[in-house]
Amino acid sequence: MQVIYGIHPVAETLKDVGGIEKVFLTRGDRRSGVREITNLASSRKIPVVFTDKEHLDTVAGTRHHQGAVCICEDFRYTDIDTVLAGCGPNQNILFVILDGITDPQNLGALIRTAFCFGVSGLVIPVDRAASVTSSVIKTSAGAALHLPVARVVNIARAIERLKEEGFWIYGTVAGHEQEISSPEYSGRVALVLGSEGKGIRPLVRKKCDVLVSIPMSGAIDSLNVSVAGGICLYEITRHWDIRNMEKERG
Repeated sequence: MQVIYGIHPVAETLKDVGGIEKVFLTRGDRRSGVREITNLASSRKIPVVFTDKEHLDTVAGTRHHQGAVCICEDFRYTDIDTVLAGCGPNQNILFVILDGITDPQNLGALIRTAFCFGVSGLVIPVDRAASVTSSVIKTSAGAALHLPVARVVNIARAIERLKEEGFWIYGTVAGHEQEISSPEYSGRVALVLGSEGKGIRPLVRKKCDVLVSIPMSGAIDSLNVSVAGGICLYEITRHWDIRNMEKERG
């Protein structure tokens, strides 16, 4: 079983996740978010335990639970083929591939950003990378419960699988001469983001069709990976929006 904590993550869990065993709330808390959790749990006939903060600290394993904790089944990863099948015949499909993101906070932030930009699926490696934990779900504000996450043994093979389905693979490399705003980004797109320190590994880099970078003029030469991911996803979806408007104009 897994512990989910935080007002928004617990509410999102109650909306969409099965296998919930129990919900814990701070006794006497009358905030609107807590009332929403209570109503959602009641509608699904899930037991709610009202207790004190010290007990919640113990149940959650952290003091950052915001007065809401639930116990549910472990996070379920998916696979790339399942995500692709769920996309249907859509022409514009966006994947994000994370090559060795080790910081759970960055992973959670990237999941939240990817979900907000309409990403269809996110791919992470099994080894030497952060997994989807309770803290990741909280950082993602519950988005991890809605965005399909595929956990694969080999990132390079996952890229090859996406290429078989017509995806163009764009890798982010600091300082590369081609800027993120340059490509057209038509059709099926997968964005590869590398680890916080070393970036994309050489083998994965070779699998990319196009390498891009974010232009910067400050004294610091690199961005936090979650910030960089947000900028890249904005540029890709902006190109799609412009193309759609051009089509509508005829």
